[in-house]
Amino acid sequence: MPRPTPAQLVYGSAAVICSTLAMLLLSQTSSGIGIAVIALAALGLGLLVAMTVPLPRPRTVAQSPSAPIAPPEVRVPLHRETVAAATAEPVREPTAP
Repeated sequence: MPRPTPAQLVYGSAAVICSTLAMLLLSQTSSGIGIAVIALAALGLGLLVAMTVPLPRPRTVAQSPSAPIAPPEVRVPLHRETVAAATAEPVREPTAP
């Protein structure tokens, strides 16, 4: 199981503390069972918040400025003779009308 990131720990802890305080203040409970239920609900909410924090993406390797840059591919138009020699076809000259 992967270790939680610092962001997950912070968000989860903040969710537990804030939700516990809010639920205790809003419910105005003083019984032990009520406090235990609120504490368990707050822990569940904190766990949910911590698990939904986006995980960091793997870093992509950026090309450093000092790295050599490959020249772009240059396409040179071929002449009819070169194409004909490559395909072993005879060169046909256009005939005059």
